Amino acid sequence: MSAQNALQLSGISKSFDGFMALSHADFTARWGEVHALIGENGAGKSSLMNIAAGLYAPESGSLLIDDNPVRLSGPRDASRYRIGMVHQHFKLVKPFTVAENILLGLPEQPGNSAFTGSHRQRLRALEAQIREKAAQLGFAIDPAQSTDSLSVAEQQRVEILKVLLAGARILILDEPTAVLTDQEAERLLETVRAFARQGAAVVLVTHKMSDVKRFADRVTVMRGGRTLQTLDPQSVSVPELVRLTVGESAPDSEYQPATPGEVRLQVRDLRSRGGGGHGALNGVTLSLRAGEIYGIAGVGGNGQSELANVLMGLPEPCEGELELAGFGDLRRASSEQRRELRIAAIPADRYGTALAGELSVAENFGVGQIHSGRYGSFFNLRRRRLERDAAEAVAGFDVQGVRSLKQKAALLSGGNAQKLVIAREFSRDPQLVLVHSPSRGLDVRASAAVHARLRVARDAGAAVLVISEDLDEVLALADRIGVMNVGRIVAEFERPADRQAIGKAMVGRAGAAVNEVSHE
Repeated sequence: MSAQNALQLSGISKSFDGFMALSHADFTARWGEVHALIGENGAGKSSLMNIAAGLYAPESGSLLIDDNPVRLSGPRDASRYRIGMVHQHFKLVKPFTVAENILLGLPEQPGNSAFTGSHRQRLRALEAQIREKAAQLGFAIDPAQSTDSLSVAEQQRVEILKVLLAGARILILDEPTAVLTDQEAERLLETVRAFARQGAAVVLVTHKMSDVKRFADRVTVMRGGRTLQTLDPQSVSVPELVRLTVGESAPDSEYQPATPGEVRLQVRDLRSRGGGGHGALNGVTLSLRAGEIYGIAGVGGNGQSELANVLMGLPEPCEGELELAGFGDLRRASSEQRRELRIAAIPADRYGTALAGELSVAENFGVGQIHSGRYGSFFNLRRRRLERDAAEAVAGFDVQGVRSLKQKAALLSGGNAQKLVIAREFSRDPQLVLVHSPSRGLDVRASAAVHARLRVARDAGAAVLVISEDLDEVLALADRIGVMNVGRIVAEFERPADRQAIGKAMVGRAGAAVNEVSHE
């Protein structure tokens, strides 16, 4: 008789630089089930699963697979035991194609066509396997496409394909639906639940209580590096799950109507050079007013990342108009001018674009004002003032896991790294806020706090643009909603917006919806 338990971690402890990230934590996933793992940012969820995936070695405790004790020497070793983890922050080699990235993660298997013939023949054989698996999952992925041209949501799909094609039967998904639309998330979770029902085991690390209630067979709650409780999600309400997760109810945030003012940012016919295809900018036109939050909804890969790059001053060859009131063409603004214009930019890729992981927490906070002279020059920093301001920001924005302001930012959990970015960007009373996936990976309480900060900025007269593939987030925040499809805004909705109408515009034929503006 086969073992019932697929993965069992008992009494796991792990510390980083003297900080106890895990303290005698326990977790058990069974074959045939979807097991959710929830907790606040910094609760230890990712650290525990990184031990299961062979990335970290525990300082104490035991790891069992199929009820047999094992010691993992690394991710390759974990892969031999058919454990695959899709991380919240992806492990892709950006210049490589989708197929090349997946090939890197494949263990050599006798008879697998991906390991026979020339390199070109191996890639062609693997591309066929990728297309087949992608079709099963409902993913639209071109195996020959370079991964640095993919949206965040598309990169996540590549990571899922990579571990499944490597043969994973214990599948760990860290925030898998954070960057997916409702339809994509439901399709993915239905797929992984079917995968579990076929005899596999799925661990779902998430902050989305609706996903837990709908798709998980069991749920384990962690807090402060310890396992709090494991229970049947159908036996507990969503408010009770939230209370278990954060120790108290998340703050309520009732919507208050906006009072929009003058147009602060005008985007006209923005197009990627030589573009026009799927994922490129294909004639984006929108107006952003002071005192309002404009939300952009859409299925990942329809130009959201390219638009965010252009607006935030990241390299993105394009044509069209991008006019900032009182300044002119925003694309001509240097990074110093953007700071002087009080433009806050919060990109989706917090580690790759927003933070320098090897620099300290204080240095990452202060880099936004180095040009102003507040902290002296880059070569002669006034560190006492810098650390004082950074300490106030860390406390004010509840950035947890900071043992010292001198610690590397790379040691922060994803949610706390996001809070550090937001603390820095909001440190100068922004007049224009550009944010992509603001609460990606944040727990319920932290998400509510971020949303509250965005509303405060709006109420203070800032123009706020929120790009998010989480439709719930867009609906909660936006005063106006633009739907992006095949590289352009195909419909606009005033609040309160009809969710079904937005969903239809997101997945419908873009050409049929062009210039359609709905007021629900």
